[in-house]
Amino acid sequence: MTSQSQPSSELLYGLDDRPAPLPAFFAALQHVLACFVGIVTPTLIIGGVLGLHEQLPYLISMGLMVSGVGTLIQARRPLGIGAGMICVQGTSFAFLSAVLAAGLMVKARGGSPDDILAMIFGVCFFGAFIEMVLSRFIGHLQRVITPLVTGIVITIIGVSLIKVGITDVGGGAKAENFGAPINLALGALVLVTIIALNRLRNAWLRLSAIIIGLLVGSLAAWFSGVLVPKPLPDLPLVSLPMPFRYGFDFDWMAFVPVALIYLITAIETTGDLTANCMISRQPIKGPQYLQRIRGGVLGDGISSLIAAVFNTFPNTTFSQNNGVIQLSGVASRHVGYYIGAILVILGLFPVLGAILQQIPKPVLGGATLVMFGTVAAAGIRILAQAPLDRRSLLIMATSFGIGLGVSSQPELLSQMPTLVQNLFGSAITSGGLTAILMTLLLPLEQPEVTTSEQAQRV
Repeated sequence: MTSQSQPSSELLYGLDDRPAPLPAFFAALQHVLACFVGIVTPTLIIGGVLGLHEQLPYLISMGLMVSGVGTLIQARRPLGIGAGMICVQGTSFAFLSAVLAAGLMVKARGGSPDDILAMIFGVCFFGAFIEMVLSRFIGHLQRVITPLVTGIVITIIGVSLIKVGITDVGGGAKAENFGAPINLALGALVLVTIIALNRLRNAWLRLSAIIIGLLVGSLAAWFSGVLVPKPLPDLPLVSLPMPFRYGFDFDWMAFVPVALIYLITAIETTGDLTANCMISRQPIKGPQYLQRIRGGVLGDGISSLIAAVFNTFPNTTFSQNNGVIQLSGVASRHVGYYIGAILVILGLFPVLGAILQQIPKPVLGGATLVMFGTVAAAGIRILAQAPLDRRSLLIMATSFGIGLGVSSQPELLSQMPTLVQNLFGSAITSGGLTAILMTLLLPLEQPEVTTSEQAQRV
């Protein structure tokens, strides 16, 4: 073990310290517990909505494996790619609406599951280059990437996804027993379990709250007859990554919304990396900070590119792992190597995905409801750091109104061209674009000069 790089800080291990293998492993395990459900849940949701049940075990395996590789890249920072910090990569919730829209478009044409995945991974592949290019200009985008815009975008992402969570609590979209008391009871049980565990002082129980909540809910579903375990499908012992296993396709209609989400994700990642720098006792201004941000956003883009090639959905830096760093006091980037290795090993076994696929919708919904609510709360916290003058309040009001309004009335744009529907049919794209455009177009307010100040000037 090395000594602390900053003895005055509260960190047990600074950014470049090397913990011994055992404490490094346990610190990494805490990160995996905090992010595991977040990595696999978007894939479970996408697979359930698009009917990709046979493909789910492999998709989940690839999601875990690519998350591990992306986390290693962020920690190792090869060729300047990555932030050089513990930046756990995972499947992004922000892309859910755009990915589902692309998949449903192919499904409406009569496309097979392979056709659906070929289209999704094709548009996500090209979209990743947008984030990679944006990373080179992060320093020049400070006029747009403000706490106000970042907070608005993250809040809209959380609020818009809450609908997905509450639908699962009811039993899932188009479920025959939607809203049945047993479904609501299971969702409530998971929700209460997670809340109760989060209020305990034990750090391990807090970090494991979501996984324990899912276990408790699944057991209750089993005893009540909702969960009837099915025989596991005949799967290979080990999942081997195969580039573009389902083919490769592209459509501009599906690409534009995905491209916009990549733009928004770059903004979100900048906020997460800034928070990570603060917790890790690194500068949040100056050349070193900008270099980390550029490398981190580039790492996000590279991870998403690898994800599209190896059959999983776009990645992003997980914000919840910043809380793990703060809680554990371990900021050493070398722990990121352990995190990446654990995730890659978990991704090798497709049976894990087959087991997770059997979690009942109400149980999953009880957990995702908290996760999506946490995303919205993080956005509100960022907004609280922005100066809330009349201009800021106007941008917030308009962005929330348009974004959440469009999502509450999906038929609003039904008579518009398909491109417009795909571009503005999502709360994230419509609200995020509104925030960006208004930030660019509305002039900054000049501070009001009081009568006494005027007199002094005279």
